[in-house]
Amino acid sequence: MTNDYGLVSIITPTWACAGFIAETIRSIQAQTYTNWELLVQDDCSTDNTREVVELFAQSDNRIKYECNDRNSGAAITRNNALRRAQGRWVAFLDSDDLWLPEKLQHQLAFMTAHNYAFSYHEYTEMTEEGVDMGVYVSGIRKVSKWMMFICCWPGCLTVMYNRERIGFLQIKDLRMNNDIAMWLKVVCKSPCYLLKENLARYRRRKHSITPKSLWKRIWAHYPLFRVAEDMPLLVAVFLTIANVFGNGFKKLFYVKKT
Repeated sequence: MTNDYGLVSIITPTWACAGFIAETIRSIQAQTYTNWELLVQDDCSTDNTREVVELFAQSDNRIKYECNDRNSGAAITRNNALRRAQGRWVAFLDSDDLWLPEKLQHQLAFMTAHNYAFSYHEYTEMTEEGVDMGVYVSGIRKVSKWMMFICCWPGCLTVMYNRERIGFLQIKDLRMNNDIAMWLKVVCKSPCYLLKENLARYRRRKHSITPKSLWKRIWAHYPLFRVAEDMPLLVAVFLTIANVFGNGFKKLFYVKKT
């Protein structure tokens, strides 16, 4: 019998992911920790995402579907889901990624044992078709505010925070890196601690809003500091450049080919 750490609100923004979201939901239903609510927030999908999710919801009342009034982008969609959250804990899983069965149980036990308000864990990468890519992603033991500002250490599918201690959060309307904008707000209230255990699988997809060119990927960080954090121009530029080195350091030492 597992301990009851309280309700976990799982935030799952989605858009046109009917081909993946069923597998994502099954990975949540397979959790050994069962006190959770899944908040699927649909950004007006053009496929049958709604029908897929509602089919699961008919037999599992922990699954709660809502659709935006209009197509609004990932940041607003994430915000809308967070407004619905009722749990003590908040976790994030995008609608094409997967959790391993003991993710919630192990992360909750880790955070509770050490009285942490914010944590992340290791994960592996897979192809769009679900084939293991032999990539293992880890990170540093403690991510301070400064370390988070120069490198995004957590993957979105690994993050959990204590809503009672962190509070209610909303982010500005950013087209890209809106998940990182969320971590920048959380880390200002608590450091982020690493659970050294692989508990999730991240899906690398061919079609993504992430820029393909290195230059565009670098400057996609600029709005995080200039817009999301309302920093002076020179500070935003400095942190954007610092991210080049921070992310390079992470890839060199903490992203391993297995």
